Amino acid sequence: MKIWGRINSINVQKVLWACAEMNLQYERIDAGMAYGVVNTPEYKAMNPNSRVPTIEDDGLVLWESNAIVRYLAAKHSAGNLWPNDLKVRADADRWMDWVSININPVITPVFWGLIRTPADKRSMTEIADNTAKTTEVFKVLEQGLSGKQYVAGERFTMGDIPVGVYIYRWYALDVKKTPMPNVEAYRKRLEARPAYQKHIMLPLT
Repeated sequence: MKIWGRINSINVQKVLWACAEMNLQYERIDAGMAYGVVNTPEYKAMNPNSRVPTIEDDGLVLWESNAIVRYLAAKHSAGNLWPNDLKVRADADRWMDWVSININPVITPVFWGLIRTPADKRSMTEIADNTAKTTEVFKVLEQGLSGKQYVAGERFTMGDIPVGVYIYRWYALDVKKTPMPNVEAYRKRLEARPAYQKHIMLPLT
């Protein structure tokens, strides 16, 4: 399997973390931002969005990080990362979609403002506004984790991967955070996983 994408991309990190949880072998090709590649005709023929990650596996070319995580989990980890119980799998799916639709749009301006924008060009008003919005959205996760170890129940599943990458990013950002005991306990459980330590707990760049 080949994976195109740089290791500081949050979406590539989802795929690398999933692969590590399943002990999958792959070749990774740096692509995106400083590495270029994504605007070449060859890459755009695979992924017309010119974004990362993209994978090639047994002749299948696939993009969209959550779709890749689902595919790999179904292929290599049925009954584990890919729950066999339809209700549990639907719960995992729900949280994968939730974090992409609700957390990503509000946390991304905070991340870009604080990490990838020079200090003299930052809009602290925009950063503060989106920090407040991110906090409000994370309250949904705080409620959802009540009585649970992981987003879909007592076991780690594919649903925790997209959620978990944003948990790390949120707590690594230097912003004021409202105490959320369930989220913070969940964060500690994720941080105990070797694959999370290797692929997610990296400096923000």
